[in-house]
Amino acid sequence: MGEVRKIPAREEIDVRDTWALEDLYETDEAWEAKIAETEQNIGKLSDFAGKLGTSAQELLAFLQLQDELECVVERLYVYANEKLHQDMSVSKYQGYTTRAQALAVQIGGAVSFAEPEILAIPEGTLKSFFESCPGLELYRLLIDRILYAKEHTLSPKEEALLAKAQEMATAPDDIYSLLTDVDLQFGTIKDENGNDVELTDINYVSMLQGSDRRVRKDAFDALYKVYGQFKNSIAAMFQANIKKAHFYSGVRHYASSMEMSLDGSRIPVSVYESLIEAVHTALPDMYRYVALRKRVLGVDELHMYDVYVPIVKDYDMNVTFEEAKEIVLKGLAPMGEEYLSHLREGFANRWIDVYENKNKRGGAYSWCAYGVHPYVLLNYQGKLDDVFTLAHEMGHALHSYYSSANQPFVYAGYRLFVAEVASICNESLLIRYLLDRCEDKQEKCYLINHFLDQFKGTLFRQTMFAEFEMMMHRMYAQGEALTAERICEVYLDLNKKYFGTDMVSDPQIALEWARIPHFYTEFYVYQYATGFAAAIALSDKILHEGEPAVEAYKSFLKGGCSKDPLELLKMAGIDMSRPEPVKDALKLFGELVTEMEELMA
Repeated sequence: MGEVRKIPAREEIDVRDTWALEDLYETDEAWEAKIAETEQNIGKLSDFAGKLGTSAQELLAFLQLQDELECVVERLYVYANEKLHQDMSVSKYQGYTTRAQALAVQIGGAVSFAEPEILAIPEGTLKSFFESCPGLELYRLLIDRILYAKEHTLSPKEEALLAKAQEMATAPDDIYSLLTDVDLQFGTIKDENGNDVELTDINYVSMLQGSDRRVRKDAFDALYKVYGQFKNSIAAMFQANIKKAHFYSGVRHYASSMEMSLDGSRIPVSVYESLIEAVHTALPDMYRYVALRKRVLGVDELHMYDVYVPIVKDYDMNVTFEEAKEIVLKGLAPMGEEYLSHLREGFANRWIDVYENKNKRGGAYSWCAYGVHPYVLLNYQGKLDDVFTLAHEMGHALHSYYSSANQPFVYAGYRLFVAEVASICNESLLIRYLLDRCEDKQEKCYLINHFLDQFKGTLFRQTMFAEFEMMMHRMYAQGEALTAERICEVYLDLNKKYFGTDMVSDPQIALEWARIPHFYTEFYVYQYATGFAAAIALSDKILHEGEPAVEAYKSFLKGGCSKDPLELLKMAGIDMSRPEPVKDALKLFGELVTEMEELMA
């Protein structure tokens, strides 16, 4: 009987491989003292109710206090959540996150009067405020954005009610997160050596990247068997989240939940729809890629558990974390020494929580609280994908670093539409670095396959997710009940459409929607695809134009939300209101498929 390989406990992880949360708060006691103090101070915001239109000084004092308290709440919230994400089973930090979330909701309620009051200030009065109070100029853009949203802003009492309801509105996401990160257990499977290995949502993808097809199938079957047992509960959570979005879009007078979600960044719905349309036209290239994968793997049937395995046999890249950092630094050398110096700072000063441990949150992310360096969560497994994940998340981290260093708090947080651009630009630069220096045909095939898989996983798969999400919200709006069976039916049909007839769309894949946490942030996933297309275009400019393109790109990174996302990207030379960046990226995908077909003929 083989030995069971266990996931290490948190305390078994070397502190050097953990993030320095003490840079947020030295101790839990310091956090508790600060949240207690902040809870007492939030009442000061309500003292301004009814006064914002009386003078420029009152308006400025309110906006400054709001910034001060929201900055503190952000830091409290990040600390609580990152403490929890280290080990999701620790009830103390479950309590911390609940308390921090409640505080965020409380501050939302305390300032809910502000937008209606600002909207009620006559235009002439506002103009005189700016003329008489130079300090108010900092908030001109913020006020302009409030005025832009006038038709979607309710009365002070209604806004206060919606703010109080926000804590309940997060329930579907909260419940889903605890279910999938803590409660769901997938058992063990036999690895390629016959050892019992605990299956988790984290190591599942690594198993699907392995060369042993039996292991891949066993992992696939075991994972979806468990999700299938909970499909009705997860469908209820999913539909509850859609109900929430539909409710808020209705009361705010939007035509749809999609329009509401996109309007915050002033993204036309046409951008979302044209992305799906463009990807549909490129599906024949995806079918060619699927056919190539089937031929090279030498299988009679290509199944969904064959999607992640590299198609280059007998070639693998096992990379230590130290090696991964050096590869990333070399790959991002075109960004210049200043950019690299910030990367090294992050590597040296424990910005990163590196390895998986028991009950650690799955996946990877970067998160930043203003005034403190960014943090990156990884679950590093030593594969090539993990090297790209490191580059990806450090792209997020340096975007936050540049934004925070160059913008006041009110404009430091960048919008979701541009959130994936910096991360994927890093990945694109890294893959091109590796390809340019590759002389071995087998290695080149491996790397091109990886690049193709990025296109598949980001531009195609995320667009499929986006189309699924659009369909779900529209079906609900039209009165259709989103039962588990109906959701699975729609998802399976889409999977068949995107992968074509050379792929066996196994019945289990109909449940894939149930393991996608991003659906609980409505209309988020399409931005992975648009961000990927923008990043491909930006990396091209950086590689071909050099320092001028780098400086233009860094002006984008420094912009935060000081301009609308489409305008920020135009500063870097990319116009995402037009379909060309997406079409150009899809054209590159087709060219890479052709090159791979020739190399593997």
